[in-house]
Amino acid sequence: MDNEAAIRELVADRTTAMRTGDAEAICRPYTSDAVVFSLAPPLVQPPDGNRDVAQMRAWFEEKGGSVWSEVRDLHVTVDGDLALCTSLESMGAPPSSPQPFTLWYRSTLGLRRLDGEWRIVHEHTSTPFHMDGSFRAATDLQP
Repeated sequence: MDNEAAIRELVADRTTAMRTGDAEAICRPYTSDAVVFSLAPPLVQPPDGNRDVAQMRAWFEEKGGSVWSEVRDLHVTVDGDLALCTSLESMGAPPSSPQPFTLWYRSTLGLRRLDGEWRIVHEHTSTPFHMDGSFRAATDLQP
């Protein structure tokens, strides 16, 4: 399998893991020193926080066991042992879940090939915000 195909498979596996509530599969591809700017506070996640399977399981439980996930407009750039992925992503929990929600957001992944395996070393997810003075996150946008 070529590099781009392997990375697209990693992204697809993460999407499947979100849909099935597989916390281990979500946490597995991160390096222990990955820098993550996620949708959730704080501004930067603590070291190794993205590999906290128990925390991810608890989050899935709050949402009813899993969340809907979709990746669109995935662009993959590979240069040697480094790769960059950009995409639009959606996630949500149905109205019947304990905490229903749906939103689209922007995602950038930085990956490094380590021992022949692509691993996440950087992640940045964000939602735009309304520039009308309210500073509300624009979670109602759709591509």
